[in-house]
Order: sequence, then C-alpha cells, then structure tokens
Amino acid sequence: MEWSVSSGNSRYKPTLEDRDGSIHVSSMSRDGMEVHPPDAAISADSQQGRLSVEVDGNQMIAHVARDGDSWWIHIDGRAHVVNLLEQGSGSASKDEGALTAPMPGTILDLMVKEGQRVREGQALMVLEAMKMEHRITSPKSGEITRLHYGKGDRVDMGSVLVEIGD
Repeated sequence: MEWSVSSGNSRYKPTLEDRDGSIHVSSMSRDGMEVHPPDAAISADSQQGRLSVEVDGNQMIAHVARDGDSWWIHIDGRAHVVNLLEQGSGSASKDEGALTAPMPGTILDLMVKEGQRVREGQALMVLEAMKMEHRITSPKSGEITRLHYGKGDRVDMGSVLVEIGD
C-alpha cells in the first residue's frame, strides 16, 4: 500500500508501522527524496470519525472521512487529503493475484475459502485496524488459491492475505 500526501508543490510518501496500538511514521520521502519524518503517532479516538494525533509531543484531534481511496482529514484548522491505493479495494489493479494487508490489524471475518470462485468486488474478509473495519474485496473474478491467515490472526502491513488465480 502506498500513502501519498500533497502539500503545496511537494508530494510526501510516509511509511507507517504499528507500535503498541498506534500507527507511527517510520520513514518519509518528499518528491522521491528521503526526509527526516516527524515524531508522529496516530491512534483511535473514543468517537467515530475521529483520531488522536500526536506530532512532536503536541496532542490533537483529527476528524476524518473517507471517499473512495481518499481520506479527508481536518486537523489544526486545516483540511488535508491523503490518497492511498489499498490492495483489495475497488481501485486495485485487476491483474494482481495476491492481496496484501493495507495496514497492521486482526482478521475479524473470512467470507471465502480456498477453491471458491469469486467475482470482482466480492468481499473476501474483514480486517480490523485502529478500531475500524476494512473490507478486503476481490480486484478480479477468479478462484481463491490460497488463504494465508485465519479468523483472529494478526497481520502486519503488506502481509499477503489472499491469492486469487484465474
């Protein structure tokens, strides 16, 4: 999965990791060049549609809304649009044969089994991350050739979850 944030004429691409139940920025590039990432952590807030964000020791609340592959984030008086390509979402390439975890989390539900035929857009599993549920859907029609994880399993960002053949 690739996250992308634009600011002015620059495009930032952070790499995120799960530590102690919050997401941290582990590295970042600006227009393809490595830059020093901020000391930032994001965790779930008690209210839906909100996240608790800490940047360089300053605690803030962010209001978030998703529209397709774009996340609209309102924080500190400014609105930001964060774009991502979440494998398994409607924007994923139809040629992909393996779906990976868009972020670290826990498999809440499996809706398919190995050998089962699926159609494009069909829900395959539900991944819980940061108290939010993410439906992983098939980018193409085909046959489930391998399920790498089961219900209740923890997965890391980028872990191969499902393989789909023709």
